[in-house]
Amino acid sequence: MLDDVVFWVLAAVAVAAGIAVFRVDSMARATYALAVSFVAVGLALLLFDLPYLGVVVVLMMVMEMAIMAIYMIMFMGMNPALMPMSMVHGKRAALAVSSLTFGLLAAGALFVPWPSRRAAPAGDLVTSLGQAVMGSKMLVMMTVSAVLFATIVAALVLALPRGRYDRLGEDLQGDDLPGDDQEHRR
Repeated sequence: MLDDVVFWVLAAVAVAAGIAVFRVDSMARATYALAVSFVAVGLALLLFDLPYLGVVVVLMMVMEMAIMAIYMIMFMGMNPALMPMSMVHGKRAALAVSSLTFGLLAAGALFVPWPSRRAAPAGDLVTSLGQAVMGSKMLVMMTVSAVLFATIVAALVLALPRGRYDRLGEDLQGDDLPGDDQEHRR
């Protein structure tokens, strides 16, 4: 009974926070609403005795949203990240596509004959899930994570062609500033 109540509370929080992503008027608030929605989903997965997936969803989304907030503040400053803006573009097309997608998924969930379980679940579900998800691909996943990190760093380097000290000139004394003369500085 308590599990049912907790599940429905988490489900309501996840849906309400998901709606808030598109109703709030700033990128920062939308980011935190999305984080709350996914944390609620991760906690609901814990209720289903899926600790690996639940913890991964919570950790992944909290870290992802924290990094997103840091980049927003770093590149936009705190005030622009909180400035009003619309998080929805192409509202009619988005509504049509999302309604069609929901209808198809709901029909699939309701009308597809789901297979029945043939055997008892494995003794250690977390290990079985890890083997099923990763198996022999663990090295690939570890390599991909390093490549993704290198891609993020390279994108930042390319997006900011000047370094933070370029404004001071090659000798870092500011001698090469345009319109700046030595007499004026003394």
